[in-house]
Amino acid sequence: MSTSIFRTKKVTDLYTVAFYNLENLFDTHNDPTVLDHDFLPDSEKKWHLKRYEKKIFKLGNAISNIGFPRSGKSPILVGVAEIENKTVLEDLINSKHLKNKNYGIVHYDSPDERGIDVGLLYQKDHFEIIHSESISVYIEEENGIRDYTRDILWVEGKLHNETIHILVNHWPSRRDGALSTQFKRIIAAEKNREIIDQITIDTPDAKIIIMGDFNDDPANESIKNHLVKNDLFNPMERLHTRHQGSLSYRDSWNLFDQIIFSHNFHQYRKNTHTFSNAAIFDKEFLKQHKGRYKGTPFRTYSGKRYKGGYSDHFPVYVQLKLNK
Repeated sequence: MSTSIFRTKKVTDLYTVAFYNLENLFDTHNDPTVLDHDFLPDSEKKWHLKRYEKKIFKLGNAISNIGFPRSGKSPILVGVAEIENKTVLEDLINSKHLKNKNYGIVHYDSPDERGIDVGLLYQKDHFEIIHSESISVYIEEENGIRDYTRDILWVEGKLHNETIHILVNHWPSRRDGALSTQFKRIIAAEKNREIIDQITIDTPDAKIIIMGDFNDDPANESIKNHLVKNDLFNPMERLHTRHQGSLSYRDSWNLFDQIIFSHNFHQYRKNTHTFSNAAIFDKEFLKQHKGRYKGTPFRTYSGKRYKGGYSDHFPVYVQLKLNK
């Protein structure tokens, strides 16, 4: 009996904060203002309603299970990337596995040419929005033409009456080469630092969580030298190995998806949250089950070929303990 009570208390006090790149979560309608042609019913990918609804169902199931084995509850905060608009997030939180979780949405349209944005899902029973805004990352190519990328989503809110700041990111890709595009991700890192400085001028001991698909690993320059200073801790650094990450490319693992936070999440004070653990949510149901890519994320598409999976990324998460 005493063991059961102990487990119940441990579960009750633990809360999950997650990040998940949803791999091109587009609706099936043409938006003439963005490049969404690949994700329409008459495209080569044949992105029709049945496939869309299947993906929504699968993603809802995945999100509902992140961190559940230890906390006994679905994540209370979920940063997301590669979403087309607010509508797809509304469909997601109203899907079978999430509709009873009372999730709210924070979303702004980004200037990204493909129309993909970041967003934040939050359980209204645990988190109250104080302020939110979308902050542009200004990047120019060598020819002086602006490269439109995803905005940074800045959300300030109360997590069980404790004020925290959340920055949700999706940094420029490596599509044109990791080295040749490195400067873009450094600019994105420095913009995060500007926001952090702005926050801490007003509140020196502010609690801050930075999450996202950084398109760089924890040891890369943008993260290691430009984002994570003495005031931040990156628990994902120890999770990245030759055999483990959040996405796989050419038989190598990367950990582009990360959650980083201010050091004061290590400090114990009553009625505050402290860091408990971090992990990659790479359960078997999210993996390819056979073939050359066995064990890697079970993705929705491989090129133009429909696979019917969840995403080409695994979610990542941290768990926070509420000190009572």
